[in-house]
Amino acid sequence: MLPNGDNREASQGRCPILIQGTLQVAHVEPSDLRIGKPGSIKVTPLPGAMGGIRWKEQFQRVDQLLADAITAGAFPGAAYGVSLRGTVVGLGAVGHFTYAPDSHPVERGTSFDLASVTKALATTGMAMLLWQRGQLDLDCSLGELLPGFIVHQGSGGEFSSTERRQVTLRMLLAHCSGLPAYVRYFEEHTTPEGVLRAVLRTPLVAAPGTVEAYSDPGFILLGKALEVLADEPLAQFCQREIFAPLAMQATRFCPSAADRHSIPPTELDQSFRHCVVQGFVQDENCFVLGGASGHAGLFAPAVDVLRFAEAMLGPCRPATTGDLLFERRTVELFTHRAALVSGSSRALGWDTPSGLVSSAGSYFAPTSFGHLGYAGTSLWIDPVADIGIVLLTNRTYPERANTQIQQVRPAFHDAVRSVLDQDWTRKHSSTFD
Repeated sequence: MLPNGDNREASQGRCPILIQGTLQVAHVEPSDLRIGKPGSIKVTPLPGAMGGIRWKEQFQRVDQLLADAITAGAFPGAAYGVSLRGTVVGLGAVGHFTYAPDSHPVERGTSFDLASVTKALATTGMAMLLWQRGQLDLDCSLGELLPGFIVHQGSGGEFSSTERRQVTLRMLLAHCSGLPAYVRYFEEHTTPEGVLRAVLRTPLVAAPGTVEAYSDPGFILLGKALEVLADEPLAQFCQREIFAPLAMQATRFCPSAADRHSIPPTELDQSFRHCVVQGFVQDENCFVLGGASGHAGLFAPAVDVLRFAEAMLGPCRPATTGDLLFERRTVELFTHRAALVSGSSRALGWDTPSGLVSSAGSYFAPTSFGHLGYAGTSLWIDPVADIGIVLLTNRTYPERANTQIQQVRPAFHDAVRSVLDQDWTRKHSSTFD
């Protein structure tokens, strides 16, 4: 979404809970996180490692850290999920939708506005599948798929159509296309067509492939390019080819009006929509684009995001069997650093831990990958430890200036890793031997 970072719930049933080694999700039979063929769910028992373990106590230190963050005003509420070796070992929720005394409590099945985590789950997920099926050439010029990017370039840029022809899908995924980080298109355009025309004409601010700049315009255009390749809307493709096969039943763009009350609000918008933003996308450009775009718009609960994490982790295991959404070669290609720009931590559609201070904390392996969302959401995956960790918050409520999430994220991930490393791995390592 915005350059400095980065809500529906399956409320018609019980919240996701882990009981005696099986994952129970509303309207889904007990199953593990492995997937079956597209359109189906592979139903098998989870490893019998959960009996007798009181995970509420195990994650008490994590809940307390989040509760302290709420008290400090970092966000009104949060939900999180943790998977280890294909098993959901933690689902938690703390706080409320807002700071009001009578506000609805966040539950483990509460859906949040994922913000830019959409880039990973939807847009990058779609790109991975199209590449895997031989339908996407990473080095294809964006202009070949969207000619308007070449012939209708805007004024004010120092780069000609020649440079714009050099922008590839690989560069868009690695955020080094030369497009700017963020443009407030919604201030001048009130229709999806108007915004798209403006994005196509956005001047480059750097030569393609020379500078890393996390770019919303880049992913808006990437989403449109993928739609051309697939010959259908991004939201429709993702629902059928990604969310349904992974049993991500509460994941969607554009929640219905009836479901909006079950989604935490993201802000009190006093400048554009002049209302409480609840149950529809916070990002203004995505809002004008109709609520579904390559850079934002997805809503999901923590357990659904974990299901996607499992689709990324499954191919990394040496003895994985059965049907997989993504092949190992696909995961490795998209999650290893792209190395297009020296020093960049960017992979293809994913980020990797960078420097001494990472939002993933101190314990994720260098080969880990993840993504953040402006509203206070994140997903980090460690293929070495076989761990996925999801944190969903509405840190921008009531207003966006609050940046305490930058301190909370690494502390949260370190606390979770401490639980897993000290409690689970030490006590139950023999379970998976």
